[in-house]
Amino acid sequence: MNLFAEAFAWMLAPAQWTGNYALPKLLGEHLALTAISVLIAAVIAVPIGWLIGHTGKGREVAVAISGAARAIPAFGLMILLVLLLGVLRVPQAAIITFVLLAIPSLLAGAYTGLEAIDRRVIDSAKAMGMTGWQIFWKVEVPLGLPLLVGGIRSALLQVIATVTIAAYVNLGGLGWPIIQGIPLQKFDQVLAGAILVAALALLVDLILAAVQHAAVPEGLRTGRPSGRRSRDLNPAAPAATPAAA
Repeated sequence: MNLFAEAFAWMLAPAQWTGNYALPKLLGEHLALTAISVLIAAVIAVPIGWLIGHTGKGREVAVAISGAARAIPAFGLMILLVLLLGVLRVPQAAIITFVLLAIPSLLAGAYTGLEAIDRRVIDSAKAMGMTGWQIFWKVEVPLGLPLLVGGIRSALLQVIATVTIAAYVNLGGLGWPIIQGIPLQKFDQVLAGAILVAALALLVDLILAAVQHAAVPEGLRTGRPSGRRSRDLNPAAPAATPAAA
């Protein structure tokens, strides 16, 4: 029997839909860890990124910090934090790990979104008498939103993939079939877990791609006529974002 067929048979078996390790429960744990981590990271990184993009100061420091954060192996960091914080604070250790993983993409998306705006647009807003705060909220944030959503999209995908290791410290998630199946050599179970994580990442990516497209101001969308000449903001993740650790 084909290994892929065995993997799907394992997923569809009634035993996988009931009990403490039921697939819906594991999915909920995976989504909860991902959402909490990315939300905390956004609260930290987005305001800092906006400040950097608005003032034009601190970009080099942000890039250096982001690069250092990406260079840290997530699994090793989580185990180190578990040892430092103690076994009673395993969830906190895992959340800190995933937050640090998500911050670089969110930070880059926030400040590059503002940096990508044509300075002539900012000058026009100033000429109209808008204050710095009005320019930020009514011009810079809306125009920088597509790249920010791109950063959120990248962060979510990285965290969804990495939350798989949470099962190693008994926090559940879709990594549980993989972590449990490897020592038992249950390769159908391991493949099933990998397929579930990949499917979740693909679904989230498709949803965020639609959101990212919708975030582009109507006058800037490809193929749409615009009443003024403006710089094309391609709704894609920043090319300058460093690779995930």
